[in-house]
Amino acid sequence: MDDHGVLGGENDAPQGTPASLGERDRRLLEFAARHRLVLAAQVAILLGVTPPTARSRLHRLSRAGYLRSVRELSGPGCYLIERRGLAAVGSPLPAARSLNRAEYEHDVGLGWLWLAAQRGVFGRIDTVVSEREMRSYDGQRDRQTDALGVRLGGVGPRGGERLHYPDLWLQCVTGHRVAVELELTGKSRLRREAILGGYGVDARVDLVLYLVAERSVGKAIEHAAARAGVSSLLRVQMIRLDQPGGAAAGRAATRQRSRTAGPATAPLAAGTGATEVGR
Repeated sequence: MDDHGVLGGENDAPQGTPASLGERDRRLLEFAARHRLVLAAQVAILLGVTPPTARSRLHRLSRAGYLRSVRELSGPGCYLIERRGLAAVGSPLPAARSLNRAEYEHDVGLGWLWLAAQRGVFGRIDTVVSEREMRSYDGQRDRQTDALGVRLGGVGPRGGERLHYPDLWLQCVTGHRVAVELELTGKSRLRREAILGGYGVDARVDLVLYLVAERSVGKAIEHAAARAGVSSLLRVQMIRLDQPGGAAAGRAATRQRSRTAGPATAPLAAGTGATEVGR
């Protein structure tokens, strides 16, 4: 199917069924399922097509009920996965709900980071797992099965165990596991120390990579790691956020490769200078 062949021809009515979806349609929907929202600029990179072609594909899938277009937020229009889109790719994840501005900025950044990880920016990665996937798995798992979330101790708000989820889990080809945190706003000192302490006692975690847009946030994280005794586990990397939806910065982020060697080839963000992330 060519770039315009979504749900039939260019002028066909959006009456497609899951069986009529092409490979690129399914890749797009799988990407949208993993994240709460996607941008046309991200889809262009995911599929290797031009931004206008990506917008056309998203528009048609939206008209057919696989996605939902959201434009009330200040920033580029985005798309959220609908139940029909999830069913089309056999995803057990829930339909994405509406977002506020703070969630929008953070989740757009996560989409770029997922694409960057897939393209090797953080090193040789075998698997990338999003927070949405982790939460869904833990919500459905048998209680005898280990949670993907990091245990923080104590009881959660609904009486279950208290868990924290990184924004991404990176499973390296070497077997090492890296937790990635996109920290655009600061947390309280106690909350930050609890999270870092949880990472420190979780034997599955080989590295925690914090990506921050403000140096003050990075310094606060480093101080919290020192107090929690986990400085050796931590890496903090500055990122530069482009204008909302900036395709140029997104391409730069997904093509940049790591210049810093990590322990046993564990992935790190670029060593010196700020990593560009389109959002």
